[in-house]
Amino acid sequence: MEVFFSIFFLFISKVLADEETKGYLRREHSIFKGAGPSIPYWDFHGSTFISSSYIRLTPDHQSKAGGLWNTVPCHVKDWEMLLHFKVHGTGDTLFGDGFSFWYTKDRMQQGDVFGSKDNFYGLGIFFDTYSNHNGEHQHEHPYISAMIGNGSVHYDHDSDGTHSQVDGCSASFRGRGDDTYALIRYSGTQNRLTILVDVDSKNEWRDCVDVGGVKLPTGLYFGASAATGQLADNHDIISMKLYETEMPVVSSEVEGDEDRSIIVPFASGAEPFRDRVEDVQGSFSTSTVKVFTWLFWFALVACCVLGVSLYVYQKRQEDSKKRFY
Repeated sequence: MEVFFSIFFLFISKVLADEETKGYLRREHSIFKGAGPSIPYWDFHGSTFISSSYIRLTPDHQSKAGGLWNTVPCHVKDWEMLLHFKVHGTGDTLFGDGFSFWYTKDRMQQGDVFGSKDNFYGLGIFFDTYSNHNGEHQHEHPYISAMIGNGSVHYDHDSDGTHSQVDGCSASFRGRGDDTYALIRYSGTQNRLTILVDVDSKNEWRDCVDVGGVKLPTGLYFGASAATGQLADNHDIISMKLYETEMPVVSSEVEGDEDRSIIVPFASGAEPFRDRVEDVQGSFSTSTVKVFTWLFWFALVACCVLGVSLYVYQKRQEDSKKRFY
């Protein structure tokens, strides 16, 4: 019996090994843990530091920015990226700003969007940790959001990107003692973007983003970048593994022979960009409402105090007149 189990486990191991050698893991677009100081097919810039255990895009210091970029464009139509990362630092209540995963044309260009270029061309997925969130939205932080850029759409930090996002979700990925993962899956066959997260130490995926109508061209570059401002954190990439996938055609609208290299990035379900000035004109901002609320309660309390004071004063005047009779 013992010999039987030994043969069985050897057979299973062989099957799993064969599965891993079918060519679906694209090493030219992947980074492995313990790669060392030299990483084939990847460049880095800014504050990025490479160790045997992780790639630190920014240290836990103010005003830092760094990036890591693939040197080989991706011509795979259907892919999924397994992202193993860690965000941590000394701050308990104040920390920031976050990091981004990229699939864009604009590689190695430092800028204002989590350490990379604004008005980007392609896909940006933002892992936003800034605890004092901006804008009028009500979601909790940390927050993961996806945005499709065609080279002319601005990422608005003051609204945490919610004015141009495709979709997003709250996920408590910062400061976790266990491993944190994101699975970013794009199907050019189905024009679908999906993001799953595993950050709760349950070893199971949780849905974050699942949207159709997303068109991305082939020939763009994978990357990751991060930035700190007055607040800071360590933003670490442990590994990035890209897998080529085969997705069935589920819609007659998908063009099987379409030249994916000339597609302009587009998402039919994206939020139309809304300038912050229009938001303020259209309705009161959250801060304005808070100010008026405080002024209302202050005025109400002041009126009550004034009314009680006048009543007491009049009462005393009446009592003093009675003493003369």
